[in-house]
Amino acid sequence: MSADDPGRLAESLSRELRHLVMLLRRTTAGQPVTSQQYSVLGSLEGRPRRMTELAEEHGVQLPTMTVQINRLEEAGLVARGSDASDARVRTVELTGEGKTRLRAVRQARLAYLARRLDALTPEEREAIAVALPALAKLGRA
Repeated sequence: MSADDPGRLAESLSRELRHLVMLLRRTTAGQPVTSQQYSVLGSLEGRPRRMTELAEEHGVQLPTMTVQINRLEEAGLVARGSDASDARVRTVELTGEGKTRLRAVRQARLAYLARRLDALTPEEREAIAVALPALAKLGRA
């Protein structure tokens, strides 16, 4: 694989990222909360968020995000609130149970990924470590 061909590199990177995402999603398979819903919980980790912000971040329409939030609220993982600067705006935040569940899923995913990384050679792990800053830059672009 040549790094000089951005199109082919993009194709390979996309394929491998898809495999990694699917691999990590398996750690939550069979749970009542979906991988997408855990992703929403992660978006709420830092602070309460507006529904429109969440929909935009996750690349979905507002009605789709509303359905996800309703399910998470029914499960006791999120709570709705109001924006202090504009009482008409509804926000969503993690509950204590939502924080606990998110931490548990994150720990399970990290443990699973660590076991997979441990099976690689030191050289392969180093190659991944070297690539991380460039991958991070791609994600911020």
